[in-house]
Amino acid sequence: MVRAAHTDRPGRPGPPFGRPDAVVDLAARDSVQLVKGQWRYHDVKIVDADSRAVGPDLKPSGDPIKTYDYAPYAGAADFDDSQWEAIDAITLDQRRSTAKVCFNWYRINVTIPEKVGNFETAGSTVAFEIVIDDYAEVWVNGKMPRVLGQPGGPVIKGFNAPNRVIITRNAQPGQRIQLAVFGINGPISYSPQNFIWIKSATLDFYKAPKVAISETPATIIRKDPALDEIVPAGAKIEKLAGGFLFTEGPIWVPRMEDTDGYLLFSDPNNNLIYRWTQDGQLSIFLTKSGYRGMDIGEYGQPGSNGLTLDKQGRLTINQHGNRRVVRMEKNGQLTILADRYEGRRLNSPNDLVYKSDGALYFTDPPFGLPKFFDDPRKELPYSGVFRVSPDGKQVQLLTTDLKGPNGLAFSPDEKYFYVDDWDTEKKIIMRYEVNSDGTLSNGKIFFDMTSAEGEDALDGMKIDQKGNLYVSGPGGLWIISAEGKHLGTIVGPEHPHNFAWGDDDGKTLYLCAKTGLYRIRLKIPGIRP
Repeated sequence: MVRAAHTDRPGRPGPPFGRPDAVVDLAARDSVQLVKGQWRYHDVKIVDADSRAVGPDLKPSGDPIKTYDYAPYAGAADFDDSQWEAIDAITLDQRRSTAKVCFNWYRINVTIPEKVGNFETAGSTVAFEIVIDDYAEVWVNGKMPRVLGQPGGPVIKGFNAPNRVIITRNAQPGQRIQLAVFGINGPISYSPQNFIWIKSATLDFYKAPKVAISETPATIIRKDPALDEIVPAGAKIEKLAGGFLFTEGPIWVPRMEDTDGYLLFSDPNNNLIYRWTQDGQLSIFLTKSGYRGMDIGEYGQPGSNGLTLDKQGRLTINQHGNRRVVRMEKNGQLTILADRYEGRRLNSPNDLVYKSDGALYFTDPPFGLPKFFDDPRKELPYSGVFRVSPDGKQVQLLTTDLKGPNGLAFSPDEKYFYVDDWDTEKKIIMRYEVNSDGTLSNGKIFFDMTSAEGEDALDGMKIDQKGNLYVSGPGGLWIISAEGKHLGTIVGPEHPHNFAWGDDDGKTLYLCAKTGLYRIRLKIPGIRP
Protein backbone atom coordinates (compact mmCIF):
# COMPACT_ATOMS: atom_id res chain seq x y z
CA MET A 1 0.00 0.00 0.00
CA VAL A 2 1.25 3.50 -0.85
CA ARG A 3 -0.04 6.51 1.06
CA ALA A 4 0.51 10.22 0.39
CA ALA A 5 0.41 12.83 3.14
CA HIS A 6 0.60 16.62 3.14
CA THR A 7 0.07 18.08 6.62
CA ASP A 8 2.17 18.04 9.78
CA ARG A 9 1.03 16.35 12.94
CA PRO A 10 1.88 17.61 16.41
CA GLY A 11 4.60 15.91 18.38
CA ARG A 12 8.04 14.67 17.40
CA PRO A 13 8.36 10.88 17.30
CA GLY A 14 11.87 11.00 15.85
CA PRO A 15 13.83 12.74 13.11
CA PRO A 16 13.01 13.97 10.65
CA PHE A 17 10.09 15.78 12.20
CA GLY A 18 6.58 16.24 10.94
CA ARG A 19 4.29 14.08 8.91
CA PRO A 20 5.94 12.63 5.78
CA ASP A 21 4.79 13.66 2.31
CA ALA A 22 4.61 10.03 1.20
CA VAL A 23 4.97 6.60 2.77
CA VAL A 24 5.93 3.24 1.30
CA ASP A 25 4.68 0.36 3.45
CA LEU A 26 7.29 -2.39 3.25
CA ALA A 27 4.79 -4.84 4.75
CA ALA A 28 2.60 -4.55 1.65
CA ARG A 29 3.24 -6.43 -1.62
CA ASP A 30 2.45 -3.55 -4.01
CA SER A 31 4.75 -1.20 -2.07
CA VAL A 32 7.63 -3.68 -2.06
CA GLN A 33 7.12 -4.14 -5.81
CA LEU A 34 7.19 -0.35 -6.24
CA VAL A 35 10.69 -0.20 -4.73
CA LYS A 36 11.76 -3.43 -6.49
CA GLY A 37 12.40 -5.12 -3.17
CA GLN A 38 12.44 -8.65 -1.82
CA TRP A 39 12.67 -9.46 1.87
CA ARG A 40 15.19 -12.16 2.82
CA TYR A 41 15.39 -13.89 6.18
CA HIS A 42 17.89 -15.94 8.19
CA ASP A 43 18.19 -17.17 11.78
CA VAL A 44 21.31 -16.30 13.75
CA LYS A 45 23.38 -18.87 15.63
CA ILE A 46 25.50 -18.30 18.73
CA VAL A 47 28.91 -19.92 18.18
CA ASP A 48 32.07 -20.52 20.20
CA ALA A 49 34.89 -18.14 19.36
CA ASP A 50 38.48 -17.34 20.26
CA SER A 51 39.34 -13.96 21.75
CA ARG A 52 41.82 -12.27 24.07
CA ALA A 53 41.54 -10.87 27.58
CA VAL A 54 41.82 -7.17 28.33
CA GLY A 55 45.35 -5.89 27.84
CA PRO A 56 47.16 -2.82 29.21
CA ASP A 57 45.66 -0.77 26.37
CA LEU A 58 42.15 -1.74 27.55
CA LYS A 59 41.68 -3.60 24.28
CA PRO A 60 41.45 -7.39 23.68
CA SER A 61 45.24 -7.72 23.50
CA GLY A 62 45.90 -9.92 26.54
CA ASP A 63 45.99 -13.67 26.96
CA PRO A 64 43.93 -15.94 24.68
CA ILE A 65 40.46 -16.73 26.03
CA LYS A 66 37.25 -18.37 24.85
CA THR A 67 34.10 -16.36 24.19
CA TYR A 68 30.99 -16.35 22.00
CA ASP A 69 30.10 -14.81 18.66
CA TYR A 70 27.22 -14.99 16.22
CA ALA A 71 26.83 -16.11 12.62
CA PRO A 72 26.28 -15.03 9.95
CA TYR A 73 27.70 -11.49 9.74
CA ALA A 74 25.16 -10.07 7.34
CA GLY A 75 25.41 -6.32 7.75
CA ALA A 76 27.72 -5.76 4.78
CA ALA A 77 26.12 -4.23 1.70
CA ASP A 78 27.62 -6.89 -0.60
CA PHE A 79 26.70 -9.83 1.62
CA ASP A 80 25.30 -12.67 -0.51
CA ASP A 81 21.83 -13.47 0.79
CA SER A 82 20.63 -15.12 -2.42
CA GLN A 83 20.38 -18.50 -0.69
CA TRP A 84 18.37 -17.13 2.21
CA GLU A 85 14.65 -17.69 2.54
CA ALA A 86 12.62 -15.21 0.51
CA ILE A 87 9.66 -14.04 2.59
CA ASP A 88 6.44 -12.34 1.51
CA ALA A 89 6.05 -8.76 2.72
CA ILE A 90 2.67 -9.56 4.21
CA THR A 91 4.28 -12.16 6.49
CA LEU A 92 6.63 -9.77 8.34
CA ASP A 93 4.45 -10.17 11.42
CA GLN A 94 5.06 -13.92 11.44
CA ARG A 95 6.87 -15.06 14.59
CA ARG A 96 10.40 -16.13 13.70
CA SER A 97 13.64 -17.40 15.24
CA THR A 98 13.75 -19.78 18.23
CA ALA A 99 12.44 -17.92 21.33
CA LYS A 100 14.34 -17.20 24.57
CA VAL A 101 17.74 -15.65 23.80
CA CYS A 102 17.68 -15.47 20.01
CA PHE A 103 18.55 -13.22 17.10
CA ASN A 104 17.86 -13.02 13.37
CA TRP A 105 18.44 -11.03 10.17
CA TYR A 106 16.04 -9.33 7.77
CA ARG A 107 17.49 -7.93 4.54
CA ILE A 108 15.95 -5.99 1.66
CA ASN A 109 17.25 -3.92 -1.24
CA VAL A 110 15.07 -0.95 -2.17
CA THR A 111 15.19 1.21 -5.30
CA ILE A 112 13.89 4.79 -5.15
CA PRO A 113 10.93 5.12 -7.58
CA GLU A 114 10.22 8.27 -9.56
CA LYS A 115 6.96 8.77 -7.72
CA VAL A 116 5.21 7.55 -4.60
CA GLY A 117 1.58 8.22 -5.30
CA ASN A 118 1.65 11.76 -6.69
CA PHE A 119 4.82 12.63 -4.80
CA GLU A 120 7.97 13.11 -6.92
CA THR A 121 10.87 11.65 -5.00
CA ALA A 122 13.82 13.48 -6.61
CA GLY A 123 15.74 15.50 -4.02
CA SER A 124 13.68 14.27 -1.09
CA THR A 125 14.84 13.00 2.29
CA VAL A 126 13.97 9.37 3.00
CA ALA A 127 13.79 7.74 6.43
CA PHE A 128 13.56 4.01 7.06
CA GLU A 129 11.44 3.22 10.10
CA ILE A 130 11.07 -0.25 11.57
CA VAL A 131 9.50 -1.56 14.77
CA ILE A 132 10.69 -5.01 15.81
CA ASP A 133 9.37 -7.02 18.70
CA ASP A 134 11.59 -6.59 20.68
CA TYR A 135 14.81 -4.73 19.61
CA ALA A 136 16.43 -3.78 16.30
CA GLU A 137 19.79 -2.70 14.92
CA VAL A 138 19.88 -1.26 11.41
CA TRP A 139 22.62 -1.32 8.77
CA VAL A 140 22.31 0.99 5.75
CA ASN A 141 24.51 0.22 2.75
CA GLY A 142 26.80 -1.86 4.95
CA LYS A 143 27.27 0.72 7.72
CA MET A 144 26.02 1.00 11.28
CA PRO A 145 27.44 4.18 12.90
CA ARG A 146 27.86 4.18 16.67
CA VAL A 147 28.10 7.37 18.70
CA LEU A 148 28.05 7.65 22.49
CA GLY A 149 24.59 8.34 23.86
CA GLN A 150 22.90 7.64 20.54
CA PRO A 151 19.23 6.75 21.17
CA GLY A 152 18.03 4.62 18.33
CA GLY A 153 18.68 5.23 14.70
CA PRO A 154 20.98 2.33 13.77
CA VAL A 155 21.30 1.10 17.37
CA ILE A 156 18.68 -0.20 19.81
CA LYS A 157 16.02 2.43 20.46
CA GLY A 158 14.12 0.66 23.21
CA PHE A 159 11.63 -2.09 23.95
CA ASN A 160 9.40 -2.35 20.85
CA ALA A 161 10.34 1.24 19.97
CA PRO A 162 10.64 2.55 16.39
CA ASN A 163 14.11 2.76 14.90
CA ARG A 164 14.35 5.60 12.38
CA VAL A 165 17.36 6.03 10.11
CA ILE A 166 17.88 8.59 7.36
CA ILE A 167 18.88 6.57 4.30
CA THR A 168 19.30 9.51 1.90
CA ARG A 169 18.93 13.29 2.02
CA ASN A 170 18.92 13.73 -1.73
CA ALA A 171 16.96 10.84 -3.18
CA GLN A 172 17.30 10.13 -6.89
CA PRO A 173 15.02 7.83 -8.89
CA GLY A 174 16.82 4.56 -9.49
CA GLN A 175 19.01 4.95 -6.41
CA ARG A 176 19.52 1.54 -4.77
CA ILE A 177 19.82 1.20 -0.98
CA GLN A 178 20.57 -1.96 0.97
CA LEU A 179 18.92 -2.40 4.38
CA ALA A 180 19.91 -5.10 6.87
CA VAL A 181 18.09 -5.36 10.19
CA PHE A 182 19.36 -7.41 13.12
CA GLY A 183 16.42 -8.60 15.23
CA ILE A 184 16.85 -9.27 18.93
CA ASN A 185 14.50 -11.06 21.31
CA GLY A 186 14.17 -9.32 24.62
CA PRO A 187 14.51 -8.26 27.27
CA ILE A 188 17.63 -10.39 26.96
CA SER A 189 18.08 -10.93 30.69
CA TYR A 190 14.41 -11.99 30.95
CA SER A 191 14.90 -14.90 28.51
CA PRO A 192 11.46 -14.36 26.97
CA GLN A 193 9.27 -17.18 25.70
CA ASN A 194 8.09 -15.19 22.67
CA PHE A 195 9.70 -14.81 19.24
CA ILE A 196 10.95 -12.04 16.92
CA TRP A 197 8.65 -10.31 14.45
CA ILE A 198 8.25 -7.02 12.59
CA LYS A 199 5.37 -4.82 13.67
CA SER A 200 5.88 -2.23 10.92
CA ALA A 201 8.47 -1.21 8.31
CA THR A 202 8.15 1.88 6.12
CA LEU A 203 10.04 4.29 3.91
CA ASP A 204 9.00 7.84 4.84
CA PHE A 205 9.56 10.53 2.19
CA TYR A 206 9.96 14.22 3.11
CA LYS A 207 10.12 17.07 0.62
CA ALA A 208 11.44 19.48 3.26
CA PRO A 209 11.98 17.79 6.62
CA LYS A 210 11.67 20.01 9.66
CA VAL A 211 14.63 20.39 11.99
CA ALA A 212 14.24 23.70 13.83
CA ILE A 213 11.61 24.24 16.52
CA SER A 214 11.14 27.80 15.28
CA GLU A 215 12.89 30.58 13.41
CA THR A 216 12.88 34.35 13.84
CA PRO A 217 14.46 37.19 11.87
CA ALA A 218 17.80 38.12 13.40
CA THR A 219 17.92 41.58 14.97
CA ILE A 220 21.03 43.22 13.54
CA ILE A 221 22.60 46.33 15.03
CA ARG A 222 24.67 47.49 12.07
CA LYS A 223 27.71 49.59 12.93
CA ASP A 224 29.70 49.34 9.70
CA PRO A 225 28.85 48.48 6.05
CA ALA A 226 31.47 45.70 6.19
CA LEU A 227 28.97 43.70 8.25
CA ASP A 228 27.06 43.01 5.01
CA GLU A 229 29.97 40.84 3.87
CA ILE A 230 29.41 38.63 6.92
CA VAL A 231 25.70 38.58 7.73
CA PRO A 232 23.36 37.87 4.77
CA ALA A 233 20.29 39.98 4.19
CA GLY A 234 17.25 38.48 5.87
CA ALA A 235 19.34 36.31 8.20
CA LYS A 236 17.27 34.14 10.50
CA ILE A 237 18.02 32.60 13.86
CA GLU A 238 16.70 29.05 14.18
CA LYS A 239 15.91 27.54 17.54
CA LEU A 240 17.02 23.91 17.53
CA ALA A 241 16.37 22.80 21.11
CA GLY A 242 15.38 24.28 24.45
CA GLY A 243 14.63 23.61 28.08
CA PHE A 244 18.22 23.41 29.34
CA LEU A 245 19.49 24.89 32.57
CA PHE A 246 22.37 26.65 30.78
CA THR A 247 24.12 25.89 27.50
CA GLU A 248 27.85 26.28 26.93
CA GLY A 249 31.00 25.10 25.18
CA PRO A 250 29.75 23.81 21.79
CA ILE A 251 31.94 21.98 19.27
CA TRP A 252 31.09 20.63 15.83
CA VAL A 253 32.24 17.08 15.16
CA PRO A 254 32.83 16.89 11.39
CA ARG A 255 31.46 14.32 9.00
CA MET A 256 33.27 10.98 8.97
CA GLU A 257 33.11 7.99 6.68
CA ASP A 258 30.12 6.44 8.43
CA THR A 259 28.58 9.37 10.35
CA ASP A 260 27.28 12.82 9.46
CA GLY A 261 28.59 15.83 11.33
CA TYR A 262 26.95 16.67 14.67
CA LEU A 263 27.15 19.18 17.49
CA LEU A 264 28.20 18.53 21.08
CA PHE A 265 27.52 21.09 23.80
CA SER A 266 27.60 21.31 27.58
CA ASP A 267 24.95 22.06 30.15
CA PRO A 268 27.34 22.75 33.05
CA ASN A 269 24.51 23.39 35.50
CA ASN A 270 23.01 19.98 34.70
CA ASN A 271 26.38 18.14 34.53
CA LEU A 272 25.72 16.86 30.99
CA ILE A 273 27.06 16.93 27.45
CA TYR A 274 24.36 16.79 24.78
CA ARG A 275 24.55 15.70 21.16
CA TRP A 276 22.45 17.36 18.46
CA THR A 277 22.29 15.85 14.97
CA GLN A 278 21.46 17.44 11.64
CA ASP A 279 18.16 15.56 11.69
CA GLY A 280 17.18 17.41 14.85
CA GLN A 281 17.72 14.54 17.25
CA LEU A 282 18.86 15.52 20.74
CA SER A 283 20.45 12.98 23.06
CA ILE A 284 22.68 12.82 26.13
CA PHE A 285 26.23 12.18 24.95
CA LEU A 286 27.86 12.07 28.39
CA THR A 287 26.36 12.20 31.85
CA LYS A 288 28.23 13.41 34.96
CA SER A 289 30.34 15.33 32.47
CA GLY A 290 32.25 17.39 35.02
CA TYR A 291 31.76 16.15 38.56
CA ARG A 292 30.72 13.16 40.69
CA GLY A 293 31.57 14.49 44.15
CA MET A 294 29.33 14.05 47.18
CA ASP A 295 29.05 17.85 47.60
CA ILE A 296 27.70 18.38 44.07
CA GLY A 297 24.61 20.07 45.50
CA GLU A 298 26.73 23.07 46.52
CA TYR A 299 27.81 23.75 42.93
CA GLY A 300 26.00 26.00 40.48
CA GLN A 301 27.94 24.67 37.49
CA PRO A 302 29.59 21.35 38.36
CA GLY A 303 29.56 19.97 34.81
CA SER A 304 31.68 20.38 31.72
CA ASN A 305 32.10 23.74 30.06
CA GLY A 306 34.34 24.22 27.01
CA LEU A 307 34.70 21.41 24.48
CA THR A 308 37.03 21.04 21.51
CA LEU A 309 38.73 18.43 19.31
CA ASP A 310 42.40 17.66 18.85
CA LYS A 311 44.06 16.72 15.54
CA GLN A 312 42.98 13.10 15.95
CA GLY A 313 39.36 14.14 16.51
CA ARG A 314 39.44 13.26 20.20
CA LEU A 315 37.09 15.24 22.39
CA THR A 316 38.79 17.48 24.96
CA ILE A 317 36.69 18.60 27.92
CA ASN A 318 37.01 21.32 30.55
CA GLN A 319 35.50 19.87 33.74
CA HIS A 320 34.36 22.49 36.23
CA GLY A 321 33.72 20.37 39.31
CA ASN A 322 36.71 18.08 38.79
CA ARG A 323 38.83 21.19 38.11
CA ARG A 324 40.71 19.65 35.26
CA VAL A 325 41.06 19.29 31.49
CA VAL A 326 40.62 15.78 30.12
CA ARG A 327 40.74 14.10 26.73
CA MET A 328 38.39 11.30 25.76
CA GLU A 329 40.29 8.56 23.97
CA LYS A 330 38.78 6.49 21.17
CA ASN A 331 38.10 3.66 23.64
CA GLY A 332 36.21 6.02 25.97
CA GLN A 333 38.96 6.28 28.57
CA LEU A 334 39.66 9.77 29.97
CA THR A 335 43.23 11.08 29.97
CA ILE A 336 43.98 13.97 32.31
CA LEU A 337 45.80 16.73 30.43
CA ALA A 338 45.92 19.30 33.24
CA ASP A 339 44.61 19.41 36.81
CA ARG A 340 47.34 21.22 38.75
CA TYR A 341 49.94 23.90 38.36
CA GLU A 342 52.99 23.85 40.64
CA GLY A 343 51.21 21.36 42.88
CA ARG A 344 48.06 23.44 43.31
CA ARG A 345 44.68 22.48 41.89
CA LEU A 346 43.32 24.51 39.03
CA ASN A 347 40.27 26.71 39.64
CA SER A 348 37.71 25.49 37.07
CA PRO A 349 38.94 25.35 33.46
CA ASN A 350 36.49 27.26 31.29
CA ASP A 351 37.28 27.51 27.58
CA LEU A 352 39.97 25.94 25.42
CA VAL A 353 41.52 25.87 21.95
CA TYR A 354 44.26 23.86 20.22
CA LYS A 355 47.08 25.44 18.25
CA SER A 356 48.04 23.74 14.99
CA ASP A 357 51.17 22.25 16.62
CA GLY A 358 48.98 20.29 19.05
CA ALA A 359 49.50 22.56 22.08
CA LEU A 360 46.35 23.16 24.13
CA TYR A 361 45.47 26.58 25.56
CA PHE A 362 42.80 27.06 28.22
CA THR A 363 41.43 29.68 30.60
CA ASP A 364 40.99 29.02 34.32
CA PRO A 365 38.66 31.41 36.15
CA PRO A 366 36.90 30.21 39.34
CA PHE A 367 33.35 30.42 37.98
CA GLY A 368 32.79 26.68 38.38
CA LEU A 369 33.48 26.84 42.11
CA PRO A 370 30.43 27.34 44.36
CA LYS A 371 31.59 30.71 45.75
CA PHE A 372 33.70 31.83 42.79
CA PHE A 373 36.61 34.03 43.89
CA ASP A 374 35.79 33.59 47.58
CA ASP A 375 35.53 29.81 47.54
CA PRO A 376 37.68 28.14 50.23
CA ARG A 377 38.50 25.36 47.76
CA LYS A 378 40.41 27.83 45.59
CA GLU A 379 44.16 27.09 45.64
CA LEU A 380 45.56 29.43 43.00
CA PRO A 381 45.65 33.16 43.90
CA TYR A 382 44.98 34.17 40.27
CA SER A 383 42.94 33.26 37.21
CA GLY A 384 45.39 32.14 34.58
CA VAL A 385 45.67 31.31 30.93
CA PHE A 386 47.58 28.04 30.55
CA ARG A 387 49.29 26.02 27.83
CA VAL A 388 49.69 22.25 27.71
CA SER A 389 52.66 21.24 25.55
CA PRO A 390 52.01 19.14 22.43
CA ASP A 391 53.43 16.05 24.15
CA GLY A 392 51.15 16.63 27.15
CA LYS A 393 54.04 16.63 29.61
CA GLN A 394 54.20 20.30 30.60
CA VAL A 395 51.59 22.77 31.87
CA GLN A 396 52.71 26.40 31.51
CA LEU A 397 51.18 29.54 33.00
CA LEU A 398 51.08 32.12 30.20
CA THR A 399 49.42 35.15 31.77
CA THR A 400 47.49 36.34 34.83
CA ASP A 401 46.49 39.70 33.30
CA LEU A 402 42.74 39.17 33.57
CA LYS A 403 40.46 38.69 36.56
CA GLY A 404 38.14 36.29 34.75
CA PRO A 405 39.78 35.04 31.53
CA ASN A 406 37.12 33.31 29.51
CA GLY A 407 36.82 33.01 25.71
CA LEU A 408 39.95 32.57 23.61
CA ALA A 409 40.97 32.22 19.97
CA PHE A 410 43.96 32.29 17.64
CA SER A 411 44.11 34.54 14.60
CA PRO A 412 43.96 32.56 11.33
CA ASP A 413 47.76 32.76 10.92
CA GLU A 414 48.30 32.06 14.66
CA LYS A 415 50.43 35.19 15.05
CA TYR A 416 48.00 36.55 17.62
CA PHE A 417 46.10 35.11 20.54
CA TYR A 418 42.91 36.69 21.88
CA VAL A 419 41.45 36.32 25.37
CA ASP A 420 38.38 38.11 26.72
CA ASP A 421 37.48 38.91 30.30
CA TRP A 422 34.35 38.08 32.30
CA ASP A 423 34.64 41.13 34.53
CA THR A 424 31.68 43.49 34.74
CA GLU A 425 34.05 46.36 35.58
CA LYS A 426 36.55 45.65 32.81
CA LYS A 427 34.93 44.21 29.67
CA ILE A 428 37.97 43.88 27.46
CA ILE A 429 39.57 41.65 24.83
CA MET A 430 43.32 41.23 25.10
CA ARG A 431 45.53 40.44 22.12
CA TYR A 432 48.93 38.82 22.54
CA GLU A 433 51.72 38.00 20.15
CA VAL A 434 52.44 34.27 19.94
CA ASN A 435 56.12 33.45 20.31
CA SER A 436 57.85 30.62 18.47
CA ASP A 437 57.83 28.50 21.65
CA GLY A 438 54.07 28.96 22.07
CA THR A 439 54.29 31.47 24.91
CA LEU A 440 52.62 34.91 24.78
CA SER A 441 54.07 38.41 24.83
CA ASN A 442 53.22 42.09 24.29
CA GLY A 443 49.67 41.81 25.55
CA LYS A 444 47.53 44.84 24.69
CA ILE A 445 43.87 45.76 24.99
CA PHE A 446 42.45 44.97 21.57
CA PHE A 447 38.88 46.07 22.26
CA ASP A 448 37.11 47.63 25.24
CA MET A 449 33.34 47.42 25.69
CA THR A 450 33.24 48.36 29.37
CA SER A 451 30.98 51.33 28.64
CA ALA A 452 28.51 49.27 26.58
CA GLU A 453 25.03 48.88 27.98
CA GLY A 454 24.09 45.46 29.31
CA GLU A 455 24.80 43.51 32.47
CA ASP A 456 26.79 40.72 30.85
CA ALA A 457 30.56 40.76 30.69
CA LEU A 458 32.47 38.86 27.97
CA ASP A 459 32.08 35.12 27.52
CA GLY A 460 32.67 32.87 24.51
CA MET A 461 34.71 33.93 21.50
CA LYS A 462 35.31 32.50 18.02
CA ILE A 463 37.01 33.73 14.86
CA ASP A 464 36.33 33.38 11.13
CA GLN A 465 38.77 32.71 8.31
CA LYS A 466 39.18 36.44 7.62
CA GLY A 467 40.09 37.19 11.22
CA ASN A 468 36.79 38.70 12.40
CA LEU A 469 36.04 38.00 16.05
CA TYR A 470 32.63 36.87 17.33
CA VAL A 471 32.28 37.71 21.00
CA SER A 472 29.59 37.17 23.61
CA GLY A 473 29.29 40.69 24.97
CA PRO A 474 26.77 43.07 26.50
CA GLY A 475 23.50 42.83 24.60
CA GLY A 476 24.37 40.08 22.14
CA LEU A 477 26.90 38.64 19.73
CA TRP A 478 29.47 41.29 18.83
CA ILE A 479 31.33 41.06 15.52
CA ILE A 480 34.68 42.83 15.55
CA SER A 481 37.05 43.10 12.59
CA ALA A 482 40.69 42.01 12.68
CA GLU A 483 41.54 45.72 12.88
CA GLY A 484 39.50 46.14 16.05
CA LYS A 485 36.43 47.85 14.56
CA HIS A 486 32.96 47.02 15.87
CA LEU A 487 31.06 45.96 12.73
CA GLY A 488 27.77 45.12 14.39
CA THR A 489 25.87 43.07 16.95
CA ILE A 490 23.44 40.19 16.46
CA VAL A 491 20.65 40.07 19.01
CA GLY A 492 18.77 36.80 19.37
CA PRO A 493 15.85 35.46 21.41
CA GLU A 494 18.27 34.61 24.24
CA HIS A 495 21.71 35.98 25.04
CA PRO A 496 24.38 33.77 23.40
CA HIS A 497 27.21 32.74 25.70
CA ASN A 498 29.31 30.57 23.41
CA PHE A 499 29.44 29.46 19.79
CA ALA A 500 30.80 26.88 17.36
CA TRP A 501 31.25 26.85 13.59
CA GLY A 502 29.41 23.92 12.09
CA ASP A 503 27.99 22.15 9.04
CA ASP A 504 30.14 20.83 6.22
CA ASP A 505 31.07 24.30 4.93
CA GLY A 506 31.73 25.86 8.34
CA LYS A 507 29.43 28.81 7.64
CA THR A 508 26.80 28.03 10.24
CA LEU A 509 27.37 29.51 13.68
CA TYR A 510 25.74 27.43 16.42
CA LEU A 511 24.80 29.49 19.46
CA CYS A 512 24.57 28.24 23.02
CA ALA A 513 22.22 30.80 24.54
CA LYS A 514 21.15 30.28 28.15
CA THR A 515 18.32 27.71 27.97
CA GLY A 516 18.34 27.14 24.20
CA LEU A 517 20.42 26.01 21.25
CA TYR A 518 20.24 28.18 18.11
CA ARG A 519 22.01 28.66 14.78
CA ILE A 520 22.48 31.32 12.11
CA ARG A 521 23.89 31.04 8.60
CA LEU A 522 26.69 33.47 7.74
CA LYS A 523 28.76 34.22 4.64
CA ILE A 524 32.29 33.52 5.89
CA PRO A 525 33.43 30.12 7.20
CA GLY A 526 34.96 29.94 10.62
CA ILE A 527 38.21 28.63 12.04
CA ARG A 528 37.61 25.25 13.66
CA PRO A 529 39.64 22.24 14.75
